[in-house]
Amino acid sequence: MEEQVSRFVAGSYLQPLPPPAAEGGWTGRIRKSFFATPLDAVLSLLSALLIGYIAVGLYQWGIANAVFTGENRSACLGDSVGACWAFIGARFQQFIFGLYPVEERWRVVLVFALLVVLLVPLAIPRAPFKRLNASLMFFVFPLVTIVLLTGGRFAMTGSSIALAFALAAAVTLFLCVGISSRAGSYGLTKVAVGLTVFGLLAAFAAPYLNFDRFSVLTFRFDTLSFVALLASLLAITLSFVTALATLEEKSGALRLVYPTLAALFFVATLTTDFGLAPVPTNLWGGLLVTLVVALTGIALSFPLGILLALGRQSSMPAVRLLSVVFIEFWRGVPLITVLFMATFMLPLLLPSGVSLNQLLRVLVGVSLFAAAYMAEVIRGGLQAIPKGQYEGADAMALTYWQKMRMIILPQALTLVIPGIVNTFIGLFKDTSLVSIIGLADLLGAVRRGFNDPAWITPTTPATGLVFAAFSFWIFCFGMSRYSIFMERRLSRGHKR
Repeated sequence: MEEQVSRFVAGSYLQPLPPPAAEGGWTGRIRKSFFATPLDAVLSLLSALLIGYIAVGLYQWGIANAVFTGENRSACLGDSVGACWAFIGARFQQFIFGLYPVEERWRVVLVFALLVVLLVPLAIPRAPFKRLNASLMFFVFPLVTIVLLTGGRFAMTGSSIALAFALAAAVTLFLCVGISSRAGSYGLTKVAVGLTVFGLLAAFAAPYLNFDRFSVLTFRFDTLSFVALLASLLAITLSFVTALATLEEKSGALRLVYPTLAALFFVATLTTDFGLAPVPTNLWGGLLVTLVVALTGIALSFPLGILLALGRQSSMPAVRLLSVVFIEFWRGVPLITVLFMATFMLPLLLPSGVSLNQLLRVLVGVSLFAAAYMAEVIRGGLQAIPKGQYEGADAMALTYWQKMRMIILPQALTLVIPGIVNTFIGLFKDTSLVSIIGLADLLGAVRRGFNDPAWITPTTPATGLVFAAFSFWIFCFGMSRYSIFMERRLSRGHKR
């Protein structure tokens, strides 16, 4: 028996044989991928011929026969002339800045530079000072952008100031309830809620009602807006007192001061004269308008979409009904209709003497429209969270907002990263619709260039549209790749 077994025991280690020539190396991979069967071989050859034909045509049109320099249309005329890149070079600044004054374009360049400086470290996961970077990006940068692009020195009405502090009171109350589990049952909290609601309603109603007007410092108030301001300040004070009374660590109440400081910074920044020349928004255009509309829509629709998604799953019938009505209304209306309504119908609903800038109306409409779609994407992530996560959070005696902020939302948002980025990409491409209502975004600026008598040629439209398409593709491809990077970093795509 032992003799028979010993015959099958190798006396020396044999090196593994190389794979067959038909299976290994790059030739083997190509054979498996493209020539595994006769049908695959035929399809691969036809596809290669088609791709080669298109590539040769694009090369001849875009490079070999293209015109890169020239001062007018005469350089791009001819039977064999390809792309007229001289047209892009001649009008490149209009495609970026629109009709923004030449001597003031340094302000736009500075805004673009600040955006890159703040956004790149925020997008790198291991970059330090994330909290400071986020604060500068989402709170300071928007105000700096408004002042630089418009020139600042806004004449804010009393109702606008009252609304700013009413929103600060609402955020302060939200933070108070979120950081203290006993704040919801505290008596002063209910008073603060009533004052906050009154402040918001009074600030919105003040422009429609005629009350006596008077001056406070350099601002013009009416009676109702001034009362709304006082109610909001009192609500902020009560929220701070509630936090001090219910928190064991009193230092945690200091964060409640941030919304009020933000409101003060907002009012002070927009009303201060920085010596910049005013530039009306009807002179903005090109990539500037595209980025303003897209980034504003993204920044506002994301938090609003989270609130709407939470509201749609709320146990309170009124909140759930309002969220459902909002989402279904905005999802059922085309974006172009929203833009027309914001441009032509919204001014009819405003009180006399109150007007909103056309670009501002578009920003509001686009943000609300995108928020409805964002809410449904986030709701899908919330529904994918196991019930045990909610039960575990309840067992830890967390408040509703603590549970959502620390346990539920991080998991839900991680699950729907592709859907969120897909919504952002769709919003970025939809900015081209604003050209229909008279705003010259990147695509609109390119199309307006077609009517320039100095550059009317047969190849000018195709060249301009290719340039616009490539510009949009760069931004959309960047967002797509960053989405893939975040998915891989969070390892959601590899977990089952």
